[in-house]
This record gives sequence, C-alpha cells and structure tokens, in this order.
Amino acid sequence: MNRNIFDIAVIGLGALGASALWQLSKSGKRILGIDQFAPPHTMGSSHGETRITRLAVGEGMDFIPIVMRSHEIWREIKVLTGREVMTTSGGLLFDSGGKSWSKHGSEGFFKRTVHFAEQAGIPHEVFDASELKRRFSEFNLEENGMVYYEPSAGFLRPELAISTQLELAEQNGAIIKTHTKVLGIAPIPGGGVWIKTNQGEFEAGKAVLSAGAWVKDFLPPMEKSHFKICRQILHWLPVKNQAFTLGKTPVYMWGFGPAAEDFIYGFPSLDGVSVKMASESFVERHHPDTLSREVTQEEQVAFLEEKIAGRFNHLEKRVLQSKVCIYTVTPDSYFVVDELPDFPEVLVASACSGHGFKHSAGLGEAIAAKTLDQATQFDLSPFAWKLNAPH
Repeated sequence: MNRNIFDIAVIGLGALGASALWQLSKSGKRILGIDQFAPPHTMGSSHGETRITRLAVGEGMDFIPIVMRSHEIWREIKVLTGREVMTTSGGLLFDSGGKSWSKHGSEGFFKRTVHFAEQAGIPHEVFDASELKRRFSEFNLEENGMVYYEPSAGFLRPELAISTQLELAEQNGAIIKTHTKVLGIAPIPGGGVWIKTNQGEFEAGKAVLSAGAWVKDFLPPMEKSHFKICRQILHWLPVKNQAFTLGKTPVYMWGFGPAAEDFIYGFPSLDGVSVKMASESFVERHHPDTLSREVTQEEQVAFLEEKIAGRFNHLEKRVLQSKVCIYTVTPDSYFVVDELPDFPEVLVASACSGHGFKHSAGLGEAIAAKTLDQATQFDLSPFAWKLNAPH
C-alpha cells in the first residue's frame, strides 16, 4: 500500500482534532493527522494553561451530555497515563443583579444555567453576595447579585490534553504530520479526499476538518460567512495574601452587564503568584494569519480599568503577562459538525464560539464514531449547518 493513502485523515490537531484522532486510532484503520504547526502550540484556540469546564452549560441542554461524557474521558486518560488533564476545583457563576445578561447567544445565561442544572440533576448551590463574601473573599459582587456554585466544575490543562491524546493516537499506530500545511482538498473520482500539502500529497477515504480558525480557508462562500474570527486576550495578574489558590478558590465566570463583552472569567493560581483572567471580544478579524499576536499596554490598562476595577480583592493592579488566542464564532454560538456541502467525505468539525474545549473529548469520540459509520452516544443533529441563522 502506498504510504500516503489512509482510511481517514484529520486536518488540524487542536482540542477537537487531537481527540478525534485518538478515538479514530482505536479502530485499527490507517489514520493520518495533519497540522500546520506542532501541537500543542500558541497560534490557535487551545493554549494558555487552563480552560474552564462545567456540567451545567448555559448555552443549551444539547451540550450537557457531551461535557458529561468528556469528564468521563478525562478521567479515563488519567487512569491510562497518570496525567491529570482535569482538576475539579468547583466553579462559580456570578450575576451582578442588573439587566439579564447574555453569553454565547444565550439570553438569561445565569437563570438558564440554574435551570439546566436542575433539569440534569447536577449538584449545585445558589446563594447571595453576602454568602459569597463569607466563603470567598476574593470577589466584590454587588449586594443584589446572585451566585451559582457547581462543585463538579473545574479546569482543564489544554496543552497537556492535546499532547497526551496525540501520544495515545501514535501508540495506536496513527501517523502524525506536523509543520504540514494543507493547501487544498478535492474529491477523488470514485470517492475519497485528495489532500495537497506543503509536504506532499495524501489520499484518504474520508477527512475530518478540525482546522479551528482556519476552517474558512476550506469552505464555499456561504459556509465561510457562517464563521467569524475574534481575537481574545488572556492576562496574568499578581495575587496578594495567598488568594486565588488552587484548592481554595473555584474557577469563576461573571456577567456584569447586558452586552456580550460585559463578562470576565478566571482561574485559581497555578503558580502561586498570579491569577489568570480574561474577558471576551466579538470584534471580527480578517484571518488568523494576520491577527495581531501582540498585546499593547493600552489593552492591558483598559482591562484593569474597565473589567476588573472594584470587582476583586487581593490583586495587584498590574499585568505580569498577556497572551492572545482565537474564538471562531457562529451566529448562534453552536458548534458545526456536519458534512461539507457537495463533498460528503469531509466532515467539518468546529467546536467553536469560545466554549468548545470542555466538550472536545466527548465530541471527538462522537465525531470518530460518525466518521466510522457507528452509532454516536448523543445526538449530533443540533450541530448541523444553520446557514440562515442571523448574526
């Protein structure tokens, strides 16, 4: 057999691609993974030390079975490898008590989260600002604010998750090509996918397109317009008084106004000296290759003054470092897991809109099953193309 002919190719090995590749590698088929960089890397959406995971997903009930399965898989990885991809620290969701706030296309995000937790039987508490202050002195929530607390929430280590799943895939015989940029894909007469790269040509019976923010490079105009690329900034700030420590402070998300960007989230300190915090931006950028990776001092000052001022205790009001990552956003903030129009051998897999990483293990398993024509553990039909959804 020609070494460049595979049963299934996975294009893009970030959160979703690494998961799908590992799950596909269990099939015994000839599996290829391709990435233009050397994952895990800092160019896409899957870096920066930590990602929040939570079971009561306010974006919709469609997501909850996926993240529940993902938690099972993260625990399976620990048994297999001894590596702790997921840390259960508990999670806080704050509502400042003003106008109903939306997140990722979901109006009334706080109430939806509580409702979904009740509906799915997820252990949780709801309490007020005074109780928050008693338990966690790091936060200055408004007096009329409300708190949702989920003990099973926590954070994932994205770089470790990706590298571990890629190693497991290689142990199962998958071939991984790094620093290999896909220049084009095309149907092969009679079936299959031709893949042209800067390192040669490959053929596959099917392909999973999990290219993250580069997905638009492979799509027809109508499907291309379904995604927008948004630059995000992560900041690390110094802590005081041994605050924001792992094991004491949960991960947290805070909606403080009606606009999509009136939002902040953060993580307990992993290094003992800093806390990672970020907001969200939904300003559309042209392309991930031209997006600025530098963070200006003006951007850091704006974050300190507009996002966190007056909301946190035990912090020094300065930034130690900042990093840039990317959201790939759909109009309704749902994922896309569907065949490429007129090219059914290619499955587009975009776990996007800023809430994809926590779902990636379960979703990657379902994508592998779908690609192998097997039954999936949960319904993927909610993630079909919705090309008429309003921006």
